[in-house]
Parts: sequence; C-alpha cells; structure tokens
Amino acid sequence: MSALWTRDALAAATDGRASGDWEIVSGVSIDTRTICPGDLFVALKDVRDGHDFVVQALAAGAGAALVSHVPEGVGKEANLLTVDNSLFALESLGSAARIRASRAKVVAVTGSAGKTSVKDALRAILSPQAVTHASERSYNNHWGVPLTLARMPEDTAYGIFEIGMNHSGEIAPLTRMVRPHIAVITNVLPAHLGNFSSEAEIAAAKSEILEGVIPGGHAILNRDNPWFGLLATRAAALGLDVVSFGEHESASVRMLRLSQQAESASIEADILGERTLFKLNTAGRHQAINALAVLAATKLAGADLAKAALALGRWKPGDGRGARRRIRLDPIDPASAFLLIDESYNANPASVVAALETLSLAEPTDTPLGRKGRRIAILGDMLELGDDADRLHAEIADCSYMSAVDLVFACGPHSKTLYDALPRSKRGDWAADSQTLAPMVKDNIKIGDAVMVKGSLGSRMATIVTALDSLGNARQKTK
Repeated sequence: MSALWTRDALAAATDGRASGDWEIVSGVSIDTRTICPGDLFVALKDVRDGHDFVVQALAAGAGAALVSHVPEGVGKEANLLTVDNSLFALESLGSAARIRASRAKVVAVTGSAGKTSVKDALRAILSPQAVTHASERSYNNHWGVPLTLARMPEDTAYGIFEIGMNHSGEIAPLTRMVRPHIAVITNVLPAHLGNFSSEAEIAAAKSEILEGVIPGGHAILNRDNPWFGLLATRAAALGLDVVSFGEHESASVRMLRLSQQAESASIEADILGERTLFKLNTAGRHQAINALAVLAATKLAGADLAKAALALGRWKPGDGRGARRRIRLDPIDPASAFLLIDESYNANPASVVAALETLSLAEPTDTPLGRKGRRIAILGDMLELGDDADRLHAEIADCSYMSAVDLVFACGPHSKTLYDALPRSKRGDWAADSQTLAPMVKDNIKIGDAVMVKGSLGSRMATIVTALDSLGNARQKTK
C-alpha cells in the first residue's frame, strides 16, 4: 500500500490527535460505499452525519477515521484522528496538500456550462504527459474541492480543479484554497437566476475564481460571451494575464474553421500564435469552443500542445454530458439500434440550445422496411431560473435547431410551457415528472431514432436514460 499521507503529516496538517495502531493512509474518502482499504475516512456532517458510518468504514478496511468525537460503537483501540471540526480539518488537509505539491501546475475551472467537460478533457490529455490529478465527478463545492486537494499526490505535475457555485461568495474561499496558476471561466449564462438578481451578478460571482490565482497567473476567458469585458477588467485589476478564446476576431485563442459531422468535429485554430488542427470525438459548436479553452490551458501549463491536440481526439464526453451510445433492440441484428445522446446531468437555456444543435447534427437511420428514423428531444425542467422560468422554457420552442427535431417529450411544470408552445406535430407527450414520462418514452422509441435527453439534475432525467438503456438489456434477456 503506497502512502498518500503519514500519520504524523495528517496530525500536523489538521492539528489532530492520532490514536490506534496505524502509520499511513493511501487515500481519502467521505463515502463508505466507495471506500478502499487503507483510506482515511472523513466523517463529515452534511445531509447525514458521517460519524454514524465510522464503524462501517473501519470494518470495510479504512486505515483510519477522521472524527470530531468518538462515535458510539467505536472501540478504544480504533484507528482515529480526532479534530475539533471535521470539515475544517479537511480544508486544512487540502491546503497542506496544495503546499506539498509545490511542483504542480494548477488549473481551476468554473462557468455556467461546460466546466466538468473542460476539466475531464484536461485530465484526459494531460495524463499521458505527466502525473495528473483532477476532481472526480463534479466534486466542486465546499467539501468536494478540499477533498480533491487532500487526495492530490505530492508528485503531481498537473492539478485540475472544478469549482462551482449556486450563490455569491462560494467560489472565493475555494479558489484561495486551490491557488491556481490558471483560471478558466467557460462562460456566463442565465443559470441559477433564482439565486441572483441579474446575470451581471452571476458574472461577478464567477469572477471570484480570479481572486485565488497566483500572482502573474493567467485568466482564460470566453471572448464570445457578453460578460467578457467585466471578467477581463476584473482579471486585469488583479494583475493577471488575460487569454481570450472563441470565434471573435480578437480572441488570442481563436477558432478559424469548424467542420461538424454527425458524431465528430474537425477544428482549425490559432492557439496563442500556434496554428493547430485537431479533431473532436463529439459534435456541437459548444464542445469545439470549450476545446479551445482546454488547449489554451494546456499550452499555458507548459505541456506539449501537439500531443495534447492528438489526445483530445480520443476523448469523449462523460455520462450526462453528451455521451453517446447505440442501443440495440435486437441482440441478433446489429442494425436494430437507436442512438442515445445523454445530456441528462444539467441544463440551462444556452446548454439546451447547444444540445438541440447536437441533436440536429445527428443522423437517424432508415430501417429495412423503409421507415425513416426520427430526431427526438426529451426535455426536463431547467431549474433555478427564478421568475423568468416559464418564459425561458417557452422560448426554447422557437430555437432554430428545433426545426430539425421531429418529436419532443417533456416533463416538469416549467417544461409544460415549452411543450405547449410547440407545433402539435412535434408534441410527443408531457408528464409531471421523469418517472411518469419514462414509460411513455420507452413505448415510442423505434429503430433508427436519434434520441437526446436533457434537463437539470433536479429533474432526474437520468431516470429516462436508465429506462432507455434498459430497452436493449430487456430485449436481450428475452432471447
């Protein structure tokens, strides 16, 4: 078992008191469902109190548990690190890890959309070049960021951190903890409007990521976004080097040519004066624009741009963020499939439009009987849009890409306004929630269709993705 932290280093970083017979831990975990032997289990008090699971964590092989008190049922000889406050201790451990990994080039990413994809793409293209550490899933909040830091090995060459927010003031303490050399703001869009009085407030909140950038560092900003000026002014005031990306003629990282295919894209770009050709294993203009930010961060971090661009062509978006798969309805006939585009993780007006563009590029297939496949959009509510929610949903019906969509299924109270605004010929069905809609969708999907699922996390659109996946599994089990 390799050591991530020694007992003495943990005690020093957290001002904690170690007890029991242990010397090292190989990882850091807050979840007994995914804990690995040798991990330090951190008992956080969040939705549930992690102290209630310490016995379970130690039984599962945790090397030790970080606690603010000895939980009931834990023996006197248990391997513990006792602190005053477990969340504060995790933050201190994260800060110590950042100091320890002194050779790492650190990138922090935020934005209203695309931040997880940018983070994942950076990890994918930098990992072949050197030791790379990045946030798991969307660990981007008040416990996710320090947890990711605490897991960072000392020999990390590239650290990639995602930072999210729902309210003003949430990003600033996290970026000061991460202390990035490079900060990326993918975009500022009308997301979380229910928690802000205006889009300008969202832009100001996103700009907090710049406060933690190491002096002389870089701010990578979307030149095509209407809030570029505000963000660039803030970055300049902090003494940062502003690097802009997009299609704008003045962008320092500029897309010169985009050729989109059904499931891929070819891009020619100027990356800080270096002409670069690369391919993406996914479609959508938004993915191509995000790729510019990825390559800009790569070059500024000192990595090999040519190798990174080549590796980017092998990267695919993750589940819920544009992942594609063909689901075969007949295990014997490989042509008996439909295409599923999984955009189910989250949604705001701009990202829904981007997803509809991706669907418009998809190519439904014709069946042997001559029936043409259809483009089908399955849309759930976009949440946290405040008083403008119904209007913003209804406006999606007028999106230019909707003309390429044959059928729309929708769920949620706000999506009813979108559904009602559609021509009758495009209305598939509507339901109050995703669980109710799922069987309606399953009954309507046919061979050759291209199906895209999109909605906010709280709309639980993954329920529909699971239902569609089961079509292939169920048909195979009956054979």
